[in-house]
Amino acid sequence: MMKKLWRWTWRILALLFVLILFYQAWIFAHVWWWVDHNPSTSAFMEDRLEALQSKNPDAELQHQWVSYAKISNNLKRALIAAEDAKFVDHEGFDWEGIGKAYEKNLKKGKIVAGGSTISQQLAKNLFLSTRRTPWRKGEEALITVMLEKMMDKQRIFEIYLNVIEWGNGVFGAEAAARHYYRISAAQLSADQAARLAAMVPNPRYYDKHREARGLLRKTEIIFGRMNDAEIP
Repeated sequence: MMKKLWRWTWRILALLFVLILFYQAWIFAHVWWWVDHNPSTSAFMEDRLEALQSKNPDAELQHQWVSYAKISNNLKRALIAAEDAKFVDHEGFDWEGIGKAYEKNLKKGKIVAGGSTISQQLAKNLFLSTRRTPWRKGEEALITVMLEKMMDKQRIFEIYLNVIEWGNGVFGAEAAARHYYRISAAQLSADQAARLAAMVPNPRYYDKHREARGLLRKTEIIFGRMNDAEIP
């Protein structure tokens, strides 16, 4: 009886291992394809669209892909300054930033800071749902390594600029520029870019509260750091 139970246990474990390998291969194939092809959507975009359509079946996302060259350098500098100052230098993970975030969260007794790099954020947005699972961080790390090994920094940043959320159903730099300022992403001024970068951690809230005191304060901080930001 015990031998039979062990046989079935090992078969189930072997099947799970094969399924995990297939899933990783599926992710690898997508990352490889996106080296020179543009993703039309992401896991996070699909989650948001589903949520919007549950309230309004006709809801659509605001999203328009634009090339890296057609996005203002002001926005690129603002996002680097706000989200990942060491982006061009690290290999996907900012260990110093992760350590500082851990210490800050430990001191506050709750999560008040993250340490995620732009590469990690992109990995999460492209492939992972909003549901938190025990293995989610591990999967995010593995996808981050794939992105960093297969793409150069400019390509990672280009995709990031085109898929991150910037409001309720608003995704990507072009849609954000048109939604908030009625201009193209190429035309964004330094001040406009700093404000958009300040919105990234909580875009749906700031979409409704555009004059929030915290947003204005963060905009000023980011604006002051932009000249030191190195972009790919």
